[in-house]
Amino acid sequence: MTHVRQQFARRGTLEDARFFYDEIATRMIDRLGYIKVAPERVVDAGCGPGNSLYLLAARYPQASIIGVDHCTSFIEHCRNQYVPKGLKSIMQKLKGRQGFSFELADMAAMPMAAESVDMVWSNLALHWHQQPHDVIREWRRVLSNSGLAMFSCLGPGTLREVRNAVAAAGIHTQTMQFVDMHDFGDILLENGFMDPVMDQEVITLTYRTVDALLKDVRGLGGNPSEARGDGLKGRAWYRRLREALEAGRGEDGLLRLSLEVAYGHAWCRPVRQNAAGETWCRSAPSSGRYVKSVRAR
Repeated sequence: MTHVRQQFARRGTLEDARFFYDEIATRMIDRLGYIKVAPERVVDAGCGPGNSLYLLAARYPQASIIGVDHCTSFIEHCRNQYVPKGLKSIMQKLKGRQGFSFELADMAAMPMAAESVDMVWSNLALHWHQQPHDVIREWRRVLSNSGLAMFSCLGPGTLREVRNAVAAAGIHTQTMQFVDMHDFGDILLENGFMDPVMDQEVITLTYRTVDALLKDVRGLGGNPSEARGDGLKGRAWYRRLREALEAGRGEDGLLRLSLEVAYGHAWCRPVRQNAAGETWCRSAPSSGRYVKSVRAR
């Protein structure tokens, strides 16, 4: 995951992409309006620079919100921005708000005890992780019985215009790969979640210039693929890429960039606990298997 951290460390507080992250976060909050849940502890998994935190705090004003990200600059920014000190901290506690805290950690290895949070929220972060199975398994570990996981991520239709241009330009590199939402539904079931609800939409951005399009591609994360070619240097490949993108203008003269967004939420399955304090959750209705999770003491 080092290459992903490096990509985001160069992007400050993601201001160039905030228009998109904020829009998807707002759509996720709207979806929560149809779900009855009153969490006391919420984890924002892959919180980035914390742009979603105010939305979560407004939705659940009495909840303790824990931001987790593996990018040091993001966590430092969040702590400076959201963690009050001195009198502000005291006033916050008097008002009943538990407030914010932040952990520098991988989403697949979070420093929370088993079954210690009520909700995991993750906005446009899951697709950056190389092992989404491990991330969802970790979400199940930290969520309490009947806890809720809710997330958004980019799907396979994302940046298809750029991938087509790369192929047309004869540039040999691996572009970012995205997981299909149906696969995420299967992963949720396999890891002890029930009744996963998945849906997706394609948001199309339009541009007048190639420079504006490529600026948004970089702002949204660029290409953190470890297998991207070392040959993408100099001016020749960039010129070929620009020409291929220009060739993709529509009849209206505009360039387009597709962003497929998958949304998902699911509840934890009921667990069984033995005398040793170990918990077992049914993984999928048809398998009859149980996944072991040892409760932290």
